[in-house]
Amino acid sequence: MPTLVALLEVPGIVVALLLAKRKEGRLGEALHEVLTGKSVVLLLGGLFIGLLSGEEGMKKVEAFFVEPFQGALTLFLLDLGMVAASRLSVLRQVGLRLVLFGVGLALFHGALGVYLGLLAGLGVGGATVLGAMAASSSYIAAPAAVRIALPEANPSLYLTASLAVTFPFNLILGIPLYHALAVFGGG
Repeated sequence: MPTLVALLEVPGIVVALLLAKRKEGRLGEALHEVLTGKSVVLLLGGLFIGLLSGEEGMKKVEAFFVEPFQGALTLFLLDLGMVAASRLSVLRQVGLRLVLFGVGLALFHGALGVYLGLLAGLGVGGATVLGAMAASSSYIAAPAAVRIALPEANPSLYLTASLAVTFPFNLILGIPLYHALAVFGGG
C-alpha cells in the first residue's frame, strides 16, 4: 500500500499541474514540463530505485535515508500544519465552498476507491484502505510540487482544503464511512 500511495501521487500531481497550466495554451510544453519536473522525477525515481535495490538494498541505506526521513517528514508536516492553521481565516472568505469541495471530493473518491477495491477482489479491509487512500489529499508531495511549479498559487486554499478540511474529515467520519460502504458492498 505505501507504494500505491506514491504511485497515486504522480497522476494527481500531473493532472493538477496540467489543469493549472492549461490556460497558457501550450499543452505539449506544459506536459513535458510537468512530467520532467522535480516532484514527478523524484517520486518515480525513488520507486524505481527501491524496486531495483529490493529489501537487501534498503537495509544498506536505511540508516541514511529512512530513519532521518521520519524526523524530517514530521517537521515538514508540522510546518504545513502551522501554515494551514495560520490561514484558517480563508474559510471566512471561501467558507462553505471550500468545505464542500474538500468533503465532497473525499466522499466521491472514497466511494469510488471502495467500489474499485471490491471489484478487484479486495476484502473489506483492503477496500476500506483503498477507499481511504483514494479519498485523501496529498499532504506531502503535492504541496511541495505546487510550491515549486506554481509559486503564484494561494497556499491558503490548497493547504486549508487538504489539511484543515479533508484530513480531519477522513479521520473522523470518512474512514468509518468507507468501511461501512465496504461491508455493505462486500457482504
